[in-house]
Amino acid sequence: MNYNELWHQLAPLYGDGEAKAIAQMVYEVRFGLSLSDLYLGKDTQLSADDQAELQEIAERLADNEPVQYILGVANFCGRTFHVEPGILIPRPETEHLCRLITEHVANGSPIRSTRSILDIGTGSGCIAITLALDIPGAQVTAWDISPIALRVAKDNAQRLGANVTFQEVDVLSSPSLWRGMGGGSSLRGMGGGFSLIVSNPPYICDSEAEQMEANVLDYEPGLALFVPDDDPLKFYVPIMNYAQSALRAGGQLWLETNPLYEEMIEERLLELGFEVTAHDDQFGKTRFIQAIR
Repeated sequence: MNYNELWHQLAPLYGDGEAKAIAQMVYEVRFGLSLSDLYLGKDTQLSADDQAELQEIAERLADNEPVQYILGVANFCGRTFHVEPGILIPRPETEHLCRLITEHVANGSPIRSTRSILDIGTGSGCIAITLALDIPGAQVTAWDISPIALRVAKDNAQRLGANVTFQEVDVLSSPSLWRGMGGGSSLRGMGGGFSLIVSNPPYICDSEAEQMEANVLDYEPGLALFVPDDDPLKFYVPIMNYAQSALRAGGQLWLETNPLYEEMIEERLLELGFEVTAHDDQFGKTRFIQAIR
């Protein structure tokens, strides 16, 4: 099997463009062949063992298993993150969120002088690590409820050279349990608290699952994706309430959201006294909310 045969085999599942990108990723990550190497026909020179491995990868891809899980890596903001089953695969929309935040800080945000950041629901650590590396002087804390996620995120931070403090915290637990985690009225009263809180929590309603691709539904963790139809703000409400008490004056909350419920989230933030701005993603959908305390 060569590159052209692989992507043609995948095209009925993924479409031509994505199939080519997946095939290229397989050859680059697993066999060390660049796009130039593929143009030179080096994909036809794999050993028998490599051909056997390639065939196995092709079969797993045909079963809709995400290429990121097969290869164990995902690209995010120009860096390579380790991912594995049980860890949400980072999305391009979340890359856009990180770029919005870093650009906002670079362009004179009031948080420039403090840069104490909390990432709620860190998963692979992609947001926390990216902000730690791209915002000079950032002091980043990251929470997750999953021991698997925290293990992977810690490994990614160490490998990429990011200074992030990881903590196992359930955002749905009582806010009183969070006071020792870096926020809350006790710290704010002493001039502490965070200058920025960011979160990409689960926001896809159960009823939306039938519209999703099999490679997401069958393999990615539902805990990191779905919320009940009757409680679409299940994670947003405690996060917003916590941010209202844990942010310094002038601090900011950044949220990735489901566009279907973006207005509900804005209304809640306004009730809590935040100044709110909505931002579109790279596809023109209102996906991100910036709220200033």
